[in-house]
Amino acid sequence: MSGTADRAAAGAVAIRAEGVSKLYRRLAPGARLATLKSALVDRSLTAGLTREEAIVALDGVSFEVGRGEAFGIVGGNGSGKSTLLKIVAGILRPTAGRVAVDGRVAALIELGAGFHPEISGRENVYINGAILGLPRREIDRRFDSIVEFAGLGAFIEEPVKTYSSGMYVRLGFAVAVHTDPDVLLVDEVLSVGDEAFSHRCLRRIQELLAGGRTILFVSHDLDLIAELCDRALWLDGGRQRLLGAPRRVIDAYRQAVAEAEGEEHRRDKEADAAAAAAGGGGDGDGGEAGEAGEESRRWGSREAEIIALRLRAAGGEERYAFASGEEVTFELEVAPREPLDDFVFGVGIFTPRGIECWGTNSDLAGFRPRRFDAPATVRLVCPALRLAAGEYLLDAAVHARDGAPYDYRRRALAFTVTAHERGAGVYLPEHRWEVAGGVEWEST
Repeated sequence: MSGTADRAAAGAVAIRAEGVSKLYRRLAPGARLATLKSALVDRSLTAGLTREEAIVALDGVSFEVGRGEAFGIVGGNGSGKSTLLKIVAGILRPTAGRVAVDGRVAALIELGAGFHPEISGRENVYINGAILGLPRREIDRRFDSIVEFAGLGAFIEEPVKTYSSGMYVRLGFAVAVHTDPDVLLVDEVLSVGDEAFSHRCLRRIQELLAGGRTILFVSHDLDLIAELCDRALWLDGGRQRLLGAPRRVIDAYRQAVAEAEGEEHRRDKEADAAAAAAGGGGDGDGGEAGEAGEESRRWGSREAEIIALRLRAAGGEERYAFASGEEVTFELEVAPREPLDDFVFGVGIFTPRGIECWGTNSDLAGFRPRRFDAPATVRLVCPALRLAAGEYLLDAAVHARDGAPYDYRRRALAFTVTAHERGAGVYLPEHRWEVAGGVEWEST
């Protein structure tokens, strides 16, 4: 965002977190909650807890957010994002460390938080506005604007318990942004709103940032974090993994997720192969949906069989997470039931929704079959697999030249691709932008 670096350089800090940790008591079988008396004496229900006795929601998190900065927080479920926002908002107290916030805070953290379901939207606007520090005359002055922004119309007079989840969010966000907060805390609840309201919210956030307000933003929409935020923090299991430019943080997070998924897939594959071997099978597919599911994803005469499938990186290691443009090898272990002189090996890449991205086979590549009379390893090497970021599935087959299948395995493998660049579709070719004439821009 323009001007953010200058403001941060000037030392205008809106939020400062120093070594913030948050522990929750682990309720093991037979465990007893501390009494109210002991809580008052010890000043905390978590006082004296060891790490073994506690659930660690946050562990030593430190960062600063400059005034007028949009700061994003990313991470998986249970990583501590919402806990951190609640501590910044003052809803929770940290077990260790401290948080200092300069200015009025408005928080949109939990759906319907602070609303009384039995009273009308109008009454809730006045109550929430008062909680956020607005005198009644100011709420009177801004009321029509709040209702218009929320798009509730006549529903503003109805009890809040009759509202849909989207209406809850619209009203909560409208009240929060009309209190002129110095710091706005926004959790994932914005995703509940419809497309038009989301655009309205983003425009309002941009206006707040242009006015020097500070935004702390939690979302699983990583592209939105990259577009909106000046910096981002990646939390992992309550710990701070990376703090820096949004694209760098998001790429590191996506790569870690892809690697974890690849490792999980590899373990599942090994478990499936072990189960198949123990049951007398030898295909290693695992039959995840039982025998009927296996038949729906695999067919053919079995005159030749695909014994195993693997993906390998340039160094030869088995892997199921790649960056776009990396070298990828598709490896098939195959065996004939009896000698064959008519055979073709093929692979196809699909999206989870079944869109064919790319496919080829040995016949299309000009290889004419001569002899296939013993187990073999067949490799298709792609020096640069330029798929866009996403999840992909692999089909593999060995069949006759007329297409009659010996062994067709559908959705046999899953793999993940990450990419630094965004785009539409599934193909990510090398490219660059050039301009001549009356256009001026700067690279972000």
